[in-house]
Formats: sequence, structure tokens, C-alpha cells
Amino acid sequence: MLDRLKRLMRHRWSDSAVRKAIPADLMKRLTRRVAASERRHTGQIRLCIEGGLPWSYLRRGAPARERAVTLFGKLRVWDTEHNNGVLIYLLLAERAIEIVADRALARTIPQQAWEALVRQMGAAFREGRYEDGLTEAIAEVSALLVQHFPAEEPQRSDAAGVAQAHANELPDAPLLLLRDGAED
Repeated sequence: MLDRLKRLMRHRWSDSAVRKAIPADLMKRLTRRVAASERRHTGQIRLCIEGGLPWSYLRRGAPARERAVTLFGKLRVWDTEHNNGVLIYLLLAERAIEIVADRALARTIPQQAWEALVRQMGAAFREGRYEDGLTEAIAEVSALLVQHFPAEEPQRSDAAGVAQAHANELPDAPLLLLRDGAED
């Protein structure tokens, strides 16, 4: 019972940790890194950082993985043209990191590769180096996507006749989920 109460307290007052770990200037840098990455491959990368789990998850003792899989669906990461979207999810209250890869990625990249990436990120986060951990994660995921799903030559043109690469199907900006109801 005491452990459940401690968990609840950790999750309820975690919004300030999100804003401290991921300030506005870091959001801009991460957005640019995701956009630059996605020009090199056909995959889609989505970052989601949450301070604490919603009450419905806490009440039933749900793990961070369940929340990550739910967000993978809600954010439509599963719905990309090539089925090669990836969600990088951080739950700050539990220092949990989850990577959820879509079908094409799951068939191509072994689970051990994702687990190794989570360990690398975890080391940076334990030291409070969120930017380093997220930058490394974007670089590693990007390298895997470039290797297995490289960008194709532009095949479309916009209204002005300028060649366009593949569509950007998901927002590049990280999503911050806060308990106060705000989403950044």
C-alpha cells in the first residue's frame, strides 16, 4: 500500500520535472533534429515525454509500456505509409523509457537493438543529460531507418514544380504531456 501511495505522489507532481528536463529551447532543437533525420529516410520518429501517468493507469498499476503502446496508437504512429514509424516515450516519474516500433521496423530490426538503445538513453537520463540522451536516440533510430528504409529520390512535385521528398506524416515537435491538462 505504501508503494502505491509513493507511486501516486511521484506521478501527481511531475509536471515541473517535464518543464525543467525539456525547456522550450530544447524542444526547438529536438524538432529540428527529427525533421533533419526524416529527410534521410522514409520513417517517422515521434518523441513523447510525460511527467506522470494518468490516474486511470495508476489506479490499476499499469506499466509505462502500456501507456507507450496506447500513445503509439493515439498519435497514429502505426498509421504511416511504410509502417515504419517509431515512438520514443519517456515517463519521467518512473524514469522509464519505451520504444515502440511499427510492423515494418519490428520485422527488420531485432528487439535487442531497441533494448540497447534504451540502455544508452537510460544512462544519459540518470545523469540528468536529457538532451544528450534524446539526441543520441534520434541519431541511433535515424541510422537504423537510413539503413533499412533510406529516402527515395523525390518523385512528386509541388504546385510550383519543385521536387518533393516523401510526405512528413507526423509532427516533428516532441509532445509533452502534462497533468495540468496542457500539451506542448
